[in-house]
Amino acid sequence: MAARRENRDMRRRVARMEAKRALRQDQLRRRKRDNVIGASAIAVAVVAGVLVQLTVFNSNPTPSEVEKVRSGIEESIPSGQASPRATNAAHIPSPDLAGGRVLSGTLSTNQGDITVELDGKAAPQAVSVFKSLADDGFFKGKNCHRLTTAPSMGVLQCGSVDGKGGGDPEFQWGPVENSPADGSYPAGTIAVARGQSPFSNGTQFFIAYKDSTIPQDTGGYTIMGKVSGGLDVVRRIAEGGVTETGSQDGTPKMAVTIDALTLD
Repeated sequence: MAARRENRDMRRRVARMEAKRALRQDQLRRRKRDNVIGASAIAVAVVAGVLVQLTVFNSNPTPSEVEKVRSGIEESIPSGQASPRATNAAHIPSPDLAGGRVLSGTLSTNQGDITVELDGKAAPQAVSVFKSLADDGFFKGKNCHRLTTAPSMGVLQCGSVDGKGGGDPEFQWGPVENSPADGSYPAGTIAVARGQSPFSNGTQFFIAYKDSTIPQDTGGYTIMGKVSGGLDVVRRIAEGGVTETGSQDGTPKMAVTIDALTLD
């Protein structure tokens, strides 16, 4: 009787030991699997980081890259925001505000005054928006954050919300109007900067200080007017170059602050 009890107890101890051994083996397999997954995730993160550095943080593009890249005159919309609507929100001014009219005015900057003419006949929606922004004093204190000095494209871009090229996802409008089919933007052209959609125009604009050719494969940019006087001010800013060494696309060395945009 005692022998049978001892044998039964021995079998139970062996069973418990086998169960513990199986549990340890299962834990070891899980740990190895988790290590492999973790290593793979780290590898993916490293590769992604390298790709981001190569595609986003390259501050010294070659001349050919500068000439081809559309982002040189596009607004930057914060990531995670919804894509622009195909219709304008209620707070976007109606094209009737300036439609059919040619407005004259002055872009006053710390580097000098630039007189302008905006054509509400050719680009009624764009001119109406910029007339409204000017009347509201939006441009006071804004800057011109970007300058391109490539052989075939020379523009000064201004009017971003944050002073660094950022756009307001709640203030986007369209469509693109009066865009040149051949991508030609003559010296003195004033056009609207935008994102990837024809309805992603915002508050930014650019002035071509020399004859420029810009790729039109996303629909081009709205030409809303021209410089009628003071283009030499923009050319002088362009002659100063950009702060980024060896680049033809960057922040103007001559800081440009807008005092006001008036349109009548």
